[in-house]
Amino acid sequence: MFRKLLVANRGEIACRVLRTAHRLGLRTVAVCSEADTGARHVRMADEARSIGPAEPSQSYLSIPAIVGAARASGADAVHPGYGFLSENADFAQACLDAGLIWVGPSPQAIRIMGSKAESKSLVQRAGVPVVPGYHGQVQSDDVLLHEARRLGFPVLVKASAGGGGRGMRIVRTESDLDEALACARREARAAFADDRLLVEKYVERPRHVEIQVFGDSHGNVVHLFERDCSIQRRHQKVIEESPAPHLSQSLRSQLGDAAVAAAQAVGYVGAGTVEFIVDPDGSFFFLEMNTRLQVEHPVTELVTDQDLVEWQLRVAAGERLPLTQDELTLRGHAIEARLYAEDPAAGFLPSSGRVEFLRLPQESVHVRVDAGVDQGDDVTVHYDPLIAKIVVWGSERAAAVRRLAQALAEVRLVGPTSNRDFLSAVASHPAFGKGLVDTGFIDRHRAALLPPASTDDDTVVALAALYVLLDRERRAAAGGRGPDAWSPWAKTTGWRLNHAGHDVLTMRWNGREDVVRITYGERYALQLPGGEVEVRGEFDESGDLIADIGGRRGSATVVQRGAELVVMTSKGTHKVVVQDPHDHGEATDGATGHIGAPMPGRVIALPVTAGTRVRRGTPLFVMEAMKMEHSVYAPSDGVVEEVRCAVGDVVQEGAELITFVPEANGGDPA
Repeated sequence: MFRKLLVANRGEIACRVLRTAHRLGLRTVAVCSEADTGARHVRMADEARSIGPAEPSQSYLSIPAIVGAARASGADAVHPGYGFLSENADFAQACLDAGLIWVGPSPQAIRIMGSKAESKSLVQRAGVPVVPGYHGQVQSDDVLLHEARRLGFPVLVKASAGGGGRGMRIVRTESDLDEALACARREARAAFADDRLLVEKYVERPRHVEIQVFGDSHGNVVHLFERDCSIQRRHQKVIEESPAPHLSQSLRSQLGDAAVAAAQAVGYVGAGTVEFIVDPDGSFFFLEMNTRLQVEHPVTELVTDQDLVEWQLRVAAGERLPLTQDELTLRGHAIEARLYAEDPAAGFLPSSGRVEFLRLPQESVHVRVDAGVDQGDDVTVHYDPLIAKIVVWGSERAAAVRRLAQALAEVRLVGPTSNRDFLSAVASHPAFGKGLVDTGFIDRHRAALLPPASTDDDTVVALAALYVLLDRERRAAAGGRGPDAWSPWAKTTGWRLNHAGHDVLTMRWNGREDVVRITYGERYALQLPGGEVEVRGEFDESGDLIADIGGRRGSATVVQRGAELVVMTSKGTHKVVVQDPHDHGEATDGATGHIGAPMPGRVIALPVTAGTRVRRGTPLFVMEAMKMEHSVYAPSDGVVEEVRCAVGDVVQEGAELITFVPEANGGDPA
């Protein structure tokens, strides 16, 4: 075994690799951009090396910078993690050329499997079925159109290099193909420096099932069973589980054999994942091979009781695989949910900002949390917005589903918008509970998973009001004259010298305004929209609010940000603004036609100029964040009055980029 390991990555995966490296007694080196100097993975490592500015192309994607850091630190080996350069054959070769041990497959295997076209040809020769499609080298729009017509719509346009849903578009009609090709090329070029595309027949309602494979330098290859990754948004996974529900033993064996055959065809060494789509009729097709450790590897670790990072390190050091195929067994059921900084209600657009408050589930034999972000850290526009992976295990699937719902209910996050409530909705959905999953799950159940914000429940208002009242009491007691139980300053009944026995608070949340009238007594009496209710409560040792509302007990975590209270319960997160009813102020809505950035990021395309007349649905600008594109379209027919940005500008969420005059209100362009 080598003695010093450099982890060429950041965030959650860097922390994950560092944990195993420390357990094995290895010295560790972290790399960091200027934006990550205080990040968790930097604090975990024995030493850290700065590799450049925040922009990934100048730091985490810079081969000279990382190889230079490895040489300067005296590292023996490099672990690439996932993402960034993990599937870059040139990076693997550069590490080997520098005399470093590369924790991964050979550059040749990375190069072959990194090309979706070449990999499909290879595995097809090995007897593995592939999706009908065009994987050729000629990349003209005319050729791709011809092949799409031959396959029949809908088709899937995909980047030939890379993965993670980047450079991928579902095209249902011929008229949408031109824009899909342009967007996919741009996205693929930005993410993988390779804009080659392939076109495949799109399989409706497939399952996405992948097989974890492992090979060593002695010619041994095994699989560690499957993971179902069907629940996806924007072609990216959000929930994964193992074993796959409702998968027959016969199909499981066929998938495992096909994955091993694909790995053997390329002489694979190290950890890899062979991905398949499974048709409802039970047929399956090779999708791609990821030549790295997957984000979702913890579910495999929990059901096999193996440390896959340790396997990676030992194989890289020249050791044989720890177990044979016959020695590997499945135990129980594991599910992983990815907690992202993103806004599900806004099409899962990434969010950014400081993590002001973060509480993750308590780890146990049944619950595992892999996190790369701590309270006080910043989630920036430069990197993937993954905050943590919540992973649960149960002796059978129903128990794991229950534990997932419970673990997600314990998450508390204030700062960037997160997908916690969405994940909780998935975990509690009856179809998910029955294992009825496919890649269309989210779209099919969108109404239940992304319901409109509810304002029917007075509980949120009651919790916010109770927090304000108890916080007043807490602050008054802290300013009193000591712990005298008989002192009126220690009372929690609302008594104050020269203070009325009534009060009024105004609460604004989810577009609703409530005037809450308070009567003091042994309990607080709150006059809410739904009627009067008596409340009482206290703060526990963790600072959570323990409440009794009309005889119903519950708890909430409340974080105050100026006049805003963030009220978090097991059922959801709500932002409540507490205001003086005599100081409403004048609400001002944005001027009609002012179109802002839907997320923080970079403007990468701007097809319109001032004076351009557009039809409803015409693209106005395209933004990129976390290497994913998002197009903003004209909300109606009209005229672009002013363009207030340029290609390359980095803008914040809400920044006004286009002034647009709807046709009903505007005249002809000059």
